[in-house]
Amino acid sequence: MVRLPLTPADVERGQRLGALLRRARGERSMLATALEARLSPETLRKIESGRVATPAFPTIAAIADVLGLSLDAVWAEINQPECGVEPTSSGHNTREWLAS
Repeated sequence: MVRLPLTPADVERGQRLGALLRRARGERSMLATALEARLSPETLRKIESGRVATPAFPTIAAIADVLGLSLDAVWAEINQPECGVEPTSSGHNTREWLAS
């Protein structure tokens, strides 16, 4: 299977996901969190650092469960629009609307 290149938005979402998981993990060790989620610590490290920008859904679900995060909250956090760019009623951001 050929993977398509990541877009800048994919990379940014992956970075937001990693930051969210690091904050939620707090003082808890990466090793304990990874083992409880049935992942390798290296996988969790890569996700938290943004090196794996698009982890599989079951992986995110397992980590979120261990950290007590709802998937709705994770989705809302990682899909926030850019700062200073308000969505328009058509679903496009203001920058796209002004350019058209």
